[in-house]
Amino acid sequence: MKKLLVLGVGNILMMDEGIGVHAVHELLKDDWPEEMDLIDGGTFTQDIFYLFVEYEKILVLDVVRGGKEPGTIYRLTENDLRQNQKQTLSLHDIDLLDSLSMTRMAGKTPALHVLGIEPETINWNMELTPTLARLFPDYVELARQEIRILLKNDI
Repeated sequence: MKKLLVLGVGNILMMDEGIGVHAVHELLKDDWPEEMDLIDGGTFTQDIFYLFVEYEKILVLDVVRGGKEPGTIYRLTENDLRQNQKQTLSLHDIDLLDSLSMTRMAGKTPALHVLGIEPETINWNMELTPTLARLFPDYVELARQEIRILLKNDI
């Protein structure tokens, strides 16, 4: 069983919606230990749960609509996603929770962590908005820090 899966999700055809995928591709340029994997999850559906059973922890990079200023960073756990009724769940969040439920039925319990960022615009275009494009290097650096923490700790 590997320690960490870093999963970038989103639709790169929908502006800020694709930031998680863009971030994973940037992180793939770095050297990482063998105990983790980075995967472009795109607009995955529930059937990705088969991957989850192979990991102790999962870090998802994605947009999160929390109603705050574009570029706001969110650090969420599975409990946050399940308990916060005011949180606007994206289809990705719902699929993540369904995938985790299926993983538990298979007898595995990976810990879910989400590093989200508030989008400015989700519309047809392959470019990030200027706001998120400006913040993208900082978001990727935060992802690197989260990865290091998750690899080091038994969270």
